[in-house]
Amino acid sequence: MLPPSRDAIDELISAVFADGGTGYKTWREIARPNQLPPPGDWRIWLILSGRGFGKSRAVNEWAIEQARLHPRSRGALVAATAADVRDVVVEGESGILNIAPADFAPRYEPSKRRLTFPNGSMATTFSADEPNRLRGPQFHWAICDELAAWRFEATFDNLLMGLRLGRDPRLAISTTPRPIPLIRRLLNDPTCAITRGSTYENAANLAPAFLSAILQRYEGTQLGRQEIEGQVLEVIDGALWRREWIEQHRVTKAPELLRIVVAVDPAVTSTAASDETGIVVGGAAMVGDDVHAFILDDVSMKASPDTWANQAVAAYHKHQADRIIAEVNNGGDLVEHTIRTVDPHVPVSAVRASRGKAVRAEPVTALYEQGRVHHVGAFRGLEDQMCGWTPLSAESPDRVDALVWCVHDLLIDNPPVSAPVRIKVKW
Repeated sequence: MLPPSRDAIDELISAVFADGGTGYKTWREIARPNQLPPPGDWRIWLILSGRGFGKSRAVNEWAIEQARLHPRSRGALVAATAADVRDVVVEGESGILNIAPADFAPRYEPSKRRLTFPNGSMATTFSADEPNRLRGPQFHWAICDELAAWRFEATFDNLLMGLRLGRDPRLAISTTPRPIPLIRRLLNDPTCAITRGSTYENAANLAPAFLSAILQRYEGTQLGRQEIEGQVLEVIDGALWRREWIEQHRVTKAPELLRIVVAVDPAVTSTAASDETGIVVGGAAMVGDDVHAFILDDVSMKASPDTWANQAVAAYHKHQADRIIAEVNNGGDLVEHTIRTVDPHVPVSAVRASRGKAVRAEPVTALYEQGRVHHVGAFRGLEDQMCGWTPLSAESPDRVDALVWCVHDLLIDNPPVSAPVRIKVKW
């Protein structure tokens, strides 16, 4: 006997969830049409939308639906980090534990990274930071949360290769769009059904403070087309960095490093409306006859001075850095003092900006264009700011400032070898 067609399966799903006996009718009644899986012959469902659209809720509901429809099936729940998969996919406000109906609530075993549903279906959680964990396991279905924020594309490839159980393995993805190769690849995949949406569509269900903050930050800007409207932006006019410079020279592992520094661009205040404190880690290594920089981490955060100082010192120890580079234009001696209250033995170099941000950044953008700076994995928040910030932008480029100080120290101000650094700056 031939397996049922996709249309027949879709009709079966509609019939099951319309009978009022499963508890799922509630979601199917309240969900907007583009929060429900599309009909037809697809293998991947990609929800490409602005922030606050409700995409995480949509794919988490879909995961529960797959577990119910396919007893004793195996699923994968994958997010950018272990904390994200726990805090968003499993335990979040729209997480599986909170939205599963009472008659189909799963048992969560954190130590095994596993949710077990009443009909024997199981879902295992994975961090996209650990691609090799997805070598070997097999699944009937899977979901990916914020795919464009993942550091390693290999995680997605390993997941796809493991999606091979049953007659109709499927994958649902939620993400805010970014013009990265993986998103472009999916947009051109004929087996991928694409749902698009904006923040505005879910405004009635969003906290007014969140909606106000995101609209104030992004509405009317080119980046707002990405963050609010869910569009994939290729190039932002006037931006100092281009994504292809980053993508072409991205690596998965750094070579032996000669120096490592943690660069800090402190926020002036620590209120809810404050900028982030940029904290970027980078190292320098010889590649051929030149010194190259390798960006190892971006742990920028919005926090009080004590909190960001602890974060910077933790990054210093984690990466076995040589020193912390801190901008002191606004904080003066207080910036260095704050870091030393956390660890008095950490070497700190104070730097002071004497030129504008754009002028200071130009030599660094030239190094990126020359292929002399490599990102070890992906740092989506940093990269969005790099490729979205222009000299005319009103917002403060906190992560970019930290990056610029980091690369300046490694390749321009204090290169680890005596040979001069050759920089071709276009004036």
